[in-house]
Amino acid sequence: MSKDLKQEFGKVGVLFGGRSAEREISLMSGSGVLKALQSQGIDAHPFDPAQRSLAELAAARFDRVFIALHGRYGEDGTLQGALEQLAIPYTGPGVLASAIAMDKAMTKRVWMFNGLPTPRFEMLGTDSDWHAVASRIGLPLIVKPAHEGSTLGLTKVTEAAQLPAAYALAARFDSAVMAEEFISGMELTCPVLGRGDDARALPVVRIVAPDANYDYQNKYFSDQTQYLCPSGLSAAQEQQVQQLVLDSYRSLGCRGWARADVMLRATDNAPFLLEINTSPGMTGHSLVPMSAAVAGLPYEQLCVEILRTAALDLRPSAEWTPD
Repeated sequence: MSKDLKQEFGKVGVLFGGRSAEREISLMSGSGVLKALQSQGIDAHPFDPAQRSLAELAAARFDRVFIALHGRYGEDGTLQGALEQLAIPYTGPGVLASAIAMDKAMTKRVWMFNGLPTPRFEMLGTDSDWHAVASRIGLPLIVKPAHEGSTLGLTKVTEAAQLPAAYALAARFDSAVMAEEFISGMELTCPVLGRGDDARALPVVRIVAPDANYDYQNKYFSDQTQYLCPSGLSAAQEQQVQQLVLDSYRSLGCRGWARADVMLRATDNAPFLLEINTSPGMTGHSLVPMSAAVAGLPYEQLCVEILRTAALDLRPSAEWTPD
């Protein structure tokens, strides 16, 4: 089997590290993926775009790459565009879907246009009327950077007077800052694998964080956060969340894999889409491997299946061949 996989995939690059604020997590994700692929006999090699150039990426002659980068310069369409130019098939969504999904505000606009439920929001600036924002969105609310992940720069605001400090913190990470309606209830996440009509949602994971605070520390380093999979939802609720996540994935034109975060409102069990991650974590605390394991897909097999979906948005012309 290993020999067959080596022949199927050829020389594989695992891209991880990078220069985003999520570099530390990417290093953990990529190391896990690299080890898993190599354990299956695949000719996989590490590549850190923060330390090596695009010229070196082209010179490496990878037949395909597994993107294990998180955040900007890896999950936002920029690297995907470079890989398109180099004609190297890659995992995860293409250029446009990656760029939209990285922009939380644009993602929500697409979802709203398609009639998918997501919390109300508005963009903030230094000249925002904080009391008016609190009045329009309602309190409590969430302030966060529009282009960051891993809860970086996120603040839960309970009174208007806290908004300037919350904005300043988020603005340290991004020039685009948003305020979002806070949905109180059950925190869920659901991975998707595949493309178009063939895409399938994996089991839903329920997240129970200490004091309901699923921040950077509790997300990646705490052993106190509980992850429940099976989620404990009724079969009907599980299917409702899975279908919503599939709809959100398809509305953005995603392919390969992704993971969407959902809140189930406590008052009426209505689901609300928060965001979608197009290069989810693959660490020991990560949720896609956990969900996949419940679906009967071990970590190593998951990595192989994701690698198998590597593709290009645009096929090179028949006349073009690499130098």
